Formats: sequence, C-alpha cells, structure tokens
Amino acid sequence: MEIKRDLYLQKLIDRRHNGLIKVVTGVRRCGKSYLVFNLFTKYLKSIGVDDDHIIKVNLEDRRNKKLRNPDALLEYLDGKFVDEQMHYILLDEVQMVDEFVDVLNSYLDVPNADVYVTGSNARFLSKDVITEFRGRGDEVKIYPLSFAEFMTAYNGSTQLGLDEYMTFGGLPLILTYKTEEQKSAYLKNLFEETYIKDIKERYQIRHEEEFEELLNIISSSIGSLTNPTKLSKTFKSVKQVTIDPETIKNYLEYLCDSFLVSKAMRYDVKGKKYIDTPSKYYFSDMGLRNARINFRQDEKTHIMENVIYNELLIRGFNVDVGVVPVVIRDDNGKQKRSQLEIDFVCNQGSKRYYIQSAFRMNSESKEQQEQASLTKVNDSFKKIIITGEESLVHRNEQGITTMSIYDFLLNPNALEL
Repeated sequence: MEIKRDLYLQKLIDRRHNGLIKVVTGVRRCGKSYLVFNLFTKYLKSIGVDDDHIIKVNLEDRRNKKLRNPDALLEYLDGKFVDEQMHYILLDEVQMVDEFVDVLNSYLDVPNADVYVTGSNARFLSKDVITEFRGRGDEVKIYPLSFAEFMTAYNGSTQLGLDEYMTFGGLPLILTYKTEEQKSAYLKNLFEETYIKDIKERYQIRHEEEFEELLNIISSSIGSLTNPTKLSKTFKSVKQVTIDPETIKNYLEYLCDSFLVSKAMRYDVKGKKYIDTPSKYYFSDMGLRNARINFRQDEKTHIMENVIYNELLIRGFNVDVGVVPVVIRDDNGKQKRSQLEIDFVCNQGSKRYYIQSAFRMNSESKEQQEQASLTKVNDSFKKIIITGEESLVHRNEQGITTMSIYDFLLNPNALEL
C-alpha cells in the first residue's frame, strides 16, 4: 500500500539545490521517513539520478549504530561521493547523532551535496531548527494524513471513512490494522511509550502526575478557551493540587513544541490585534487525542472543529480564533459590550477566510447563530460555514457560503467555490 503525499513531496522537489539543509519535522509516525526514503527517492530515480548518488542512512537502525558518532558519519558520507555530480544525502532520525548540526553544516559549502534529514523526538523540534542552523536550515513540516490522503487507502464509503478518521486519526499505520481493538491498542501504546516519554526525557519534568493530568484536561476540552491561570485554578479546586500558572504555561509549550498539540491565539478582527489569553488548543491527530481519553468522548462538534483546524494548517494557512467586538442591548434596554467568536481566521499571503464549524445547522435559529459573527465583519474577504451534513455548496444573500465537511476536506480548492 502506497499513500501518495504529493503536497510534501512537491515541497522537497521545490527545495532541491537551494543551498540549505532540508529538515523534515513532525510528530512521530506521521510519515517523515516514508516521504524522504521512499517517495522522494523514487522521484530522484525518475529524473535520472543514479543509485550511487543517493546516500541514505537510517540512524535509528541498530546496524548503523557506529554512524551515530559524528566523525564516523562524516567519514562515511565523504566516502560515498564518487564524482562531481550532485549527491543527495538522506538521513533519517538525525538527532541520534551527537553534534549532528556540525556534521550537516560541513556540507553547506560542498557544491555537489544536497542534504535532507528527518527528526522528530525530544531532541529535535521546530525551534531547534531555527536556533541551531541559524538560517541555514529549511524546515518542511509534515502532518498526519489529511482526510483526502486517508481516503486514497481506505476501503469504504466517504461517510464511514470520515467516522473512522475522526475516531482513529490519520497516522498512516492505522490503515494497516484490521480491528478497532488493534487500532486502539496501537494509539494508546504510541502515546504513552513514545510521545509522553519523549517530552519527559527532554524537559526532565518533575511533576509527572500533574503533567499527565494537564494532558487529560486538554484532551477533554479541545477547542475550548483556556489559559494557565484558569487551569491552575482547576487543579486547585478539583484536584486539590497547587501548581503554578508558569509551570502550566511551560507544560503547554512543551506539548506544542513536540508537534502533539497546536495553539490558536485569539485575534480581534476589528481592532486588528492579538488577544494573548485565553487561547484554544487542538491535537495534531484525533486518534491520539481519543486514545488519551480512552475513546470516551465522541462529541462530533468539537472533533469536526479540530479536523477542520488541522486541514487548514496542512494547506499552509496561518490560523487564529476570531473575535468580533459588538454592542448589544440587555433586557432593560441598556447597551453593553460583548464579543462574538469566529472559529477560524485563516491567512495565507493576500488571502483571508473567515470560517465557522457547525456540525448540525438544522434550524433557522441555529443558522442565524452561526452567521451572527460573520455578518459583523465589515470587509470583503470570504465568509464560510462548514457543516457536518451532506449538502450542496451555496451562498446566501449576506454573501456567506455554506459547504459540507466532505466538500471541504476532499477538494483542495473548496474555499474558492
């Protein structure tokens, strides 16, 4: 079974020979190695690159243990250069090499070397690429399978596929398991034995029980506004545990840095400014989130919102939570200030979209509720409501477009409809 990852493959192709170290990052088991070692290698061969000009080393393989020594790796790679033509160096899990940055930087001034590496665990995060390569690293973030990618290997209807995707997520290996029991066991084990251990190892977390409980809270409340102070009060009142807001803030940053969770900040649409707190947190993969809470909460409203958020990130958008200040009258006729929320404000260059997620919109009052914040935005950018129901794409008199989750996820140009 080969799942095409054309979006990411094209990103690597576009970066060929750019003089930078191409660094593929992402949550564990999302397909980084497959992208570089299989799909990209196949592409190189298709354009005529000979095998002896593609130098591949899987540093996670025990057989290559000696190459985890930086000098041994450097000597090995140098010995693979056979002529003056371009050589492609592909290193998997490069963080297993001590002083790997020095090794990689050694090839920046080699004119016939083009370097691609993957990294994902507790020693290799996005901010490491930025700080350690100092402008000489070019990061390509890869996410778990999009729903469209998932469906290329799923044997079933679109409706059943989306249910499966929302439950067990998009880690590629999920598609190889036959039973729900196997899928559940895989995700639970991966979460506990890989992701959590990675974070604890990197940051030497002392309050392990509190960190685990914070994970449970975030998992149970995806898409809810929160902040470290609020969470600290929750620990105090519910768990009778005192934990400093600053510690919670650090823990949340660790989860984001590990690619497990993403933070969406609030943006004042009219005031054109960020509101730092509270924020929303979404999981990079729904299967991992569901496994964390033992598949107990099947609230489609929040799960669909998380899936939409992830899809927007995959498509390269910068995504915020929108806030629209309004003045309303209370029951006594007095004016008071309030705020309406837009689920997502999406920016990409000169493009901007305002998007609401509405799993069910089966009444006039519900439709008016979802449209309320969008109608208060006084600009010409497109405003969209995505529903969980199958329906034709249509636009109303207020210029608001409504489309189904299926149209949005399966059509990469859906926002232009």
